[in-house]
Amino acid sequence: MTDAHGEDRPERDSVDFLAHDDGDHVAVAVRDVEPGPAMVAWLSSPERRSVRVTEAVPFGHKVALADLAEGATVVEYGVAVAVATAAVPAGSLVHTHNVRSTKWQHSS
Repeated sequence: MTDAHGEDRPERDSVDFLAHDDGDHVAVAVRDVEPGPAMVAWLSSPERRSVRVTEAVPFGHKVALADLAEGATVVEYGVAVAVATAAVPAGSLVHTHNVRSTKWQHSS
């Protein structure tokens, strides 16, 4: 589908990412997602929102829904699950190269 500005937009019923709770900073890819517009759905509400993906996100991996500063707490499932080890712009792949699990944050 194309919007009024000629930009490709995901179909409203096509979901690329699932987030668990309204305040989550990340969502999980339900398929391999290439850069460009993608649709996020929440399991806790009927909300759907478009996010511009900036790099390929493989199936099962996470995308940032908001800009995360280095040292920021990353929320998923409504709880803190990780700490950003580098700045993570919205739409970026969130993985071990830019976050560290809160479970392991004090280990070396």
